[in-house]
Amino acid sequence: MEYLELTVATDAASIDAVAQALTAGGFADLVIEDQAEFESFLEDNRAYWDYIDEDLQQQLQGLSQIKLYLEKQDTQGMDRLEALLQKLRTSGQYGELKLTVTPLAQTDWSESWKDNYPPEPVGKNLMVLPYWLEQSQAQGRLPVILDPGLTFGTGAHPSTQMVMEFMEDLDLQGKSCLDLGSGSGILSITALRLGASAATGVDIDPKAEAVARENAGYNGFAAPEFTALTGNVTADKALMKQLCQDSYQLVLVNIVADVIIGLAPVLPEFMGEDTVLLLSGILDTRLEDVLPALKKENLTVVDRKAREDWRCLKVRKIV
Repeated sequence: MEYLELTVATDAASIDAVAQALTAGGFADLVIEDQAEFESFLEDNRAYWDYIDEDLQQQLQGLSQIKLYLEKQDTQGMDRLEALLQKLRTSGQYGELKLTVTPLAQTDWSESWKDNYPPEPVGKNLMVLPYWLEQSQAQGRLPVILDPGLTFGTGAHPSTQMVMEFMEDLDLQGKSCLDLGSGSGILSITALRLGASAATGVDIDPKAEAVARENAGYNGFAAPEFTALTGNVTADKALMKQLCQDSYQLVLVNIVADVIIGLAPVLPEFMGEDTVLLLSGILDTRLEDVLPALKKENLTVVDRKAREDWRCLKVRKIV
């Protein structure tokens, strides 16, 4: 089936109103590309990011447009769209609303996105595999099987890979792991694949709990080996009490610098004399903010990795 990509040029002041008019006119699944909205989103969620893709920023520079898609044969839909845009132009409130039509190559869109997730070798002996690939594509490595389209943690990011590489060098046989900010569950699953006896993943996003549990299932792990929980350990005393009932030989935190700094006061509660804490998701420009927060809690860095702009720390508790 062939499709047309239809792009309606707007401006930041009117893009929401035009999108609402298109939706009311029966055009769903709109893609809104707007620099001002993007920057507003970043500002409202500043606590959860340290890094912005420069290519994405460049693509959105000065941009304010709406995209939608119609089947090439849908002439009625095209006529309705052009009539609606002409009505909006005539009102004089929304500007020119220039329409650009781009034919798209015939593609099975329901499957083509999977091409972006080939097997991903990590470290010496790990292979991150999308769930739709045969395990033989692990090429003799230990498979970590995921649905990569659901939430953060596909194995491609340097911050995740550095944690996995550190984990390969640890003796995890029979050990217990706590994964804070678990996302897709990739690090918990890796720990279990490397011999850990139990892993608990915690994330503030309720969707992540179900996703991590599903990904663990792809790898043959379920309770009590793998437990997925939702909550904020710095704010939820009941969750904190529940987690502290167990002891952990490995604690994982792959988030961003500000969240790690906020977690620093509670991290020692999960750690014993022999516990290894792996911290990642830290930009090199934020490392000097993280180190004093760790030192304040008697946590010392014993090793570190660097890749591109990212840093990963291996930490122990001073006892």
